[in-house]
Amino acid sequence: MIEKFTKYCNSLTQYSRYKTREVFIGDVPLGANNPIRIQSMTTTDTMNTIATVEQSIRMIKAGCEYVRITAPSINEAENLRNIKNELHKRGYKTPLIADIHFTPNAAELAARIVEKVRVNPGNYADRKKFQVIEYTDLEYNSKLDRIREKFSPLVKICKEYGTAMRIGTNHGSLSDRIMSRYGDTPHGMVESALEFLRICEDLDYHNIVLSMKSSNPQVMVQAYRLLIQRMESENMNYPLHLGVTEAGDGEDGRIKSALGIGTLLEDGIGDTIRVSLTEEPEFEVPVAISLAQRYKGREKHSPIISIIESPKDPFIYQRRETFEVVGIGGATVPKVISDFSKERNINYKDLTQIGYTYDSITDKWNMTDQASDFLFIGNNDLHFEPPITLKIIYNYEKWLSLKDKTKGFPFYSSIEQYKSAGNKSFVLNFAEMNQQSAFSNQLSVITNDQTIVPVLSTVNLHGMAEQRRVFFELILRNIKNPVILKRSYKKTNDDNFRLYASTDFGFLLIDGFGDGVWLTGKDQSNNYFEKEFINRTCFGILQAARTRISKTEYIACPSCGRTLFDLVEVTNKIRKRTEHLKGVKIAIMGCIVNGPGEMADADFGYVGSGPNKITLYHGKDIVRRNVNSDNAVDELIEIIREKGSWIEPVKI
Repeated sequence: MIEKFTKYCNSLTQYSRYKTREVFIGDVPLGANNPIRIQSMTTTDTMNTIATVEQSIRMIKAGCEYVRITAPSINEAENLRNIKNELHKRGYKTPLIADIHFTPNAAELAARIVEKVRVNPGNYADRKKFQVIEYTDLEYNSKLDRIREKFSPLVKICKEYGTAMRIGTNHGSLSDRIMSRYGDTPHGMVESALEFLRICEDLDYHNIVLSMKSSNPQVMVQAYRLLIQRMESENMNYPLHLGVTEAGDGEDGRIKSALGIGTLLEDGIGDTIRVSLTEEPEFEVPVAISLAQRYKGREKHSPIISIIESPKDPFIYQRRETFEVVGIGGATVPKVISDFSKERNINYKDLTQIGYTYDSITDKWNMTDQASDFLFIGNNDLHFEPPITLKIIYNYEKWLSLKDKTKGFPFYSSIEQYKSAGNKSFVLNFAEMNQQSAFSNQLSVITNDQTIVPVLSTVNLHGMAEQRRVFFELILRNIKNPVILKRSYKKTNDDNFRLYASTDFGFLLIDGFGDGVWLTGKDQSNNYFEKEFINRTCFGILQAARTRISKTEYIACPSCGRTLFDLVEVTNKIRKRTEHLKGVKIAIMGCIVNGPGEMADADFGYVGSGPNKITLYHGKDIVRRNVNSDNAVDELIEIIREKGSWIEPVKI
């Protein structure tokens, strides 16, 4: 019964790359034993040859191994020839990929020019109208015959010219036909690609790459896992292109991308990466490189106790069942623990870094939506009364010395220390735990003890898998204590710290593991990272994993040649007006290609519909069409007001 669950990767405990077939994209092969390839996509007008060439060169110099260019019509497809010739003239032979939506004739022309074409099965032969249609099996099969007729010419051209193809499913642009039969599900995403893939195989064409993209990392991860399981069952092994669509920009875009892409890389899945940020494409490349390079030498990690079968289904989200201890676990949101144990003379002003501001006039604390829940101060003293919502954790020995032990909770360095301790809190005790303690008789200590919350740490190079293995053991032993995830990173920069934490915490959170996060780290100069940066990162990870919402979420696509306005400028303008709307999801789409579909997960949408024209959405529904771009942000705010989601920002 469980065996199918683990078949999406080689091993749950020993890192190794999932082996796929080799696909040649020009002279740069993908899959098999080749390194994880890096790619990005131009944002220029494809008809502007020089601008596209110069941007492509910047991308290549940043480390891009494939350059993707949109071809929304036959004119752009034809101009790919000029772009390719100009790049060759300047000494650049990097393979080009044509990105196609809606226009088979453009794809068929592009396939004769560039090294690879990307098609979206959701809109290559179908159109999306958000209609629910009841099909008999005969009617559904007749639709597949129509797709075969429309798609086969492209396959034959690719086969003749040696052109590779990516069949790229987007969660947001599943066809009404697929949605009607399979629903808005990872299963539907996989079947959408397999329909096209089976046509390719029938025509003996195998130079194919697959992708399962979504703006929701949880959906994206489940779809890739399911795709591998389905390919295994049909004796397929095509390479995989990884990406999170509409990730946004800045820290949020990087966290969301790492959470989705990194989760798959941790299990050895993925042959090429594109990080989609609402920024210039050359800024995407270093992020993708950092994610990929982390796995060089990963197979040399310390041993993890093996397990053949997973005790949970990785194709659906289900939070591990726990009981609640002082607001941790149960049905509560994951908690954030801030670590001030290395500080001296902690001042009330220091708490502004973790979301608390003291007002001396009213003698009250004000807190933000990203205020930490627990403060670990180790052996330090606290010489002021903390906010009532902020609970204090001390090292066990320090807690013992407190006159009033109800003023904080003890932290034990191990379950063994907790077991032998003469004094314990009758309310809440934290005890550090690792793989070694989980696979000893120490676990029996916490079973049925509803005051103890284990803090799960690791120093393993393959730390996520080690922590996951402990969660498997807790499930198998029916131990329901809530667990805090703890990680520490040393001698790394801000960017990698954020990417690594997002991957390691994010993987476990979107699989339903973890009831809190505790994060520390040092930079390359061996200095501790700023508390505010760590706190912001923790809340960003929880938001991206959709386990705790603390701010507005922006589903913003990366710009490309189809974009009808300045995405970066508009995104920043909308963010400035709406960033106080906690929990509201706003989609900002440059064009209609993925707009309505990806926005199905958003509350409000801002989509380019023509030169200087914007169409505004509430959910899937168009509210106002062809609004002048000069007024569109104001009208978006007005719609948010009309729908009851607006609150006035607090003036500071």
